[in-house]
Order: sequence, then C-alpha cells, then structure tokens
Amino acid sequence: MTFTVDPEFTQAMEKFSDLFSEIDPIPPGDVYTRRETGESILKAVHGSHPMPHDVTWDDFLVKGPNKSSLLLRWYQKANSTPGPAVLYMHGGGLIYNNVGIYDWLVARYVSDSGVPFLSVDYRKAPEHPYPAPIEDCYSALDWLVEHAKSLGVDPTKIAVMGDSAGGGLAAALAIMSRDRCGPALAKQVLIYPMLDNRTTNTDPNLAPFTLWTYEDNLTAWEAYLGNSISSDNISPCAAPAHLADARCLPPAYIEVGELDIFRHEDIQYAQLLADAGVSVELHVRPGVIHSWDSFAPNIAVSLRSHQDRIRVIKSIGESTKHPNQSAKA
Repeated sequence: MTFTVDPEFTQAMEKFSDLFSEIDPIPPGDVYTRRETGESILKAVHGSHPMPHDVTWDDFLVKGPNKSSLLLRWYQKANSTPGPAVLYMHGGGLIYNNVGIYDWLVARYVSDSGVPFLSVDYRKAPEHPYPAPIEDCYSALDWLVEHAKSLGVDPTKIAVMGDSAGGGLAAALAIMSRDRCGPALAKQVLIYPMLDNRTTNTDPNLAPFTLWTYEDNLTAWEAYLGNSISSDNISPCAAPAHLADARCLPPAYIEVGELDIFRHEDIQYAQLLADAGVSVELHVRPGVIHSWDSFAPNIAVSLRSHQDRIRVIKSIGESTKHPNQSAKA
C-alpha cells in the first residue's frame, strides 16, 4: 500500500490553495527566493488564525555572541505563578523566519499551558552560518537562567523546544549545554526536528507529498554548514544526527508527520536517545506532512498533537532537576 494524506488535512488546505498556485519551482541553492516565499506563506498562514487574548509579551534586546545584538521575546499569561519556562527556537530551515512570524504559535502554547516562553530571534544562514545560530540560542539560555528570578522562573525547570530547524537547534542546544556543563535542562521538546544534513536523497514514497523538499533541505544545510557539509567530522551541535553519545541528555518528546522527509532521521534520533537510557516519547502522526499543524490546527490529528504537546509542557513543572552533564559527544 502507498501512503495517503489525511482527508481532513486535504480539506483544510483548500483555503490556502491560492498561496501555492502562484509559486514557481525554486532552483536548488537559491536561499533568498526560499526566504521570501517561505516567510510570506507562513505570515499568511499564522495570520489566518486567531491570536490568544490572554497572553502578553515583552521584547529584550540583549548582548549576543561577539557583541552582536539578540532579540528575545518573553510571552506570559497574566498573573502567572513562578515555575517552569520554555526556551523556544522557531523553524525556517535555518535560513528564514523570525520571532514575529511565530507570535500566534508561541502565544497559543502559552495560553493553553500557562507556562511562559522565551522565543529567540537567532541569526540565519547563509549570512550567519554555523555556529552563529546555535551560539545565539546558548546565549539566550544563559540569559534566561541569569534572569530567572526576576521573570518568576525556576531555573531547574527550563525546557528547550522548537519546530523544524528550531527543533534541530533545541536538540543541539541540549547537547551543547551538556558538553559545556552549562544550564541543566528539564526536557527537550522536538517538533519534526531538522537533525541530519545527509537527508538529501529523494525517497520516492515521500516525494509526492513534500512541502519542505529534499532540494530545500540541501540548500539549507549548504547555507548553514558551507564547505563542511560533506565532512565526516560534523559536530552534533551543528547536526544532532551525528551524535555519538546521547547519555545524560534531558528527557525528550519527539513528533513528526508520517509524510515528512524528516521522519526517518527523527525516529533514528529517538532510538539513539532511548538506547542511551534517555526517556523518549515519540509520535509519528499518520497522513500528514511537514508543518501540517500550522496549516490545519483544528483537524483531529492536530488537536491530538496539540493536547500531547501541552501535556508535556505542563509536565516540565513536575520534573525533577536533571543532573548536570559531563559526558562528551
């Protein structure tokens, strides 16, 4: 049998048909057209959903690596009590998007969980290749821990979370913090994470369904890694699928669509963590593509997914402090 698309998802996508009908194929290696197209689509999609009215946010412009400026956006509900927090890295293939495009998505998590989020406007490739984006994220984690008291955050109950490229950055940040003996993380929440620069060969079973294509993936990884993309010695802080030793990483929640080109690498990463004794909850959502939930948040598979994510986010406050790590990748 071949794969099939969830019929509810197909129906929900009809409202966005005009967005895609005017898009011409983008040549491999063309970052800037992908950036313009991807951002315009996601702005329209996220902007079509109602913004939660019980969430406010404040912006902080902080000092990043090498004296760069780093925008952090802090989302919270009114009268929230001290407790856990989530550091969020947005998606966009490491080459586009910003925190503003993700306001709806992050505010929805905060509204439904009651847990505050800090969203990171990390720098993008190719203007800022590896390690600039992940170093920005590490700086944001340090800032959150340093300001935990004033923000009403328990520094022992901080999770990292992200979708797509942001999910890959969240996984990389967990590795980096372990290896640097940095802040101990309570959990890593990886939503269809982009983990492996080697996912560039077309799977004919998935190709008919792809939104984020193999050509997109190759373009993004080349922009991020440059000439080192073909190296056999890529740091797991750049591409977490290269991780050799997953011991002492925080518990993970990993989720991916059945029709996503990241499915295989995400399942493999879950197996790697589990084999190292790291607690993992893995979901492969049937009949849906990459970023399906942004387009169709109210279909049955998306509602199940959202409920699971909210449950996991709420559980951060119940987690015990994860021991600081010294094992090296």
